[in-house]
Amino acid sequence: MTLACTVAGITFSNPILLASGTAGYGRELGGMMQLDRLGGLVTKAVSLAPRPGNRAPRVAEFRGGMLNSVGLANPGVDRVRRDELPWLAREIPALRVIVNVVGFTLTEYAEVIARLDDLDGHVAYELNLSCPNTSAGGVEFGADPDAIRAVVSSCRAATQRPIFVKMSPALPDIPALVEAARDAGADGASLVNTLPGMIYHGGKPRLGNGFGGISGPALLASGILAVSRVSARCPDFPLIGVGGVRTVADVQDYQRAGASLVAIGTAALADPRLPERIIDALPGHHHG
Repeated sequence: MTLACTVAGITFSNPILLASGTAGYGRELGGMMQLDRLGGLVTKAVSLAPRPGNRAPRVAEFRGGMLNSVGLANPGVDRVRRDELPWLAREIPALRVIVNVVGFTLTEYAEVIARLDDLDGHVAYELNLSCPNTSAGGVEFGADPDAIRAVVSSCRAATQRPIFVKMSPALPDIPALVEAARDAGADGASLVNTLPGMIYHGGKPRLGNGFGGISGPALLASGILAVSRVSARCPDFPLIGVGGVRTVADVQDYQRAGASLVAIGTAALADPRLPERIIDALPGHHHG
């Protein structure tokens, strides 16, 4: 028995990924973990223009996990193209890299992909559909089936690499929205993104932006439910389970629900060696 798996035509050495936003573009982790041990890494967001992000504080812990409001801060696609992806391809050539893409108009996602697609070193794209569509009054792309179809179809025309859509657990009918993405050419879905949340300290919001996204243990049950519901509606559609994973049992729960790959996020921030320990403890791992 082996941990290797093929998902959306890509072979991964094991099913454990690092979730977007927790690993930067890889080099930020330095020597804190052996990246080549992972099944793969999902980069932090890449947008068309550089984004400074939200005002501090951007992160706050609470009993259920973490609240973050980073604001999709990133150096922009041209810098990622010049520096970050070439570094990954050169330093960790065996690592399966999925690039997380954000956009704020219907065309921006595909423009980002078009600027990256001739590079080697990444195997797929993950579209963060929780971004606000600035041309439609700020409604998130993932809440609107027509916007999903427009974004995914334009991205499909820009690349032959697999495309995963990342959806919020706050959406009322995730299976129908994932179906819209699938029918427009998506190859899989990442379930789930963070949930909106807010906490106070000393009479004022803990985060500089006021509110943020809930991650960590509080997200586990929502993520597993979303995977289960989408898997029931789209039984052969590849799914990445993400949200609240801390243990082998959590990984197995996502797999039972229908996930082919499982991404670890917040728990790896607190304990960078955790993903490797989970890989070592998964049934089927051969100790060398």
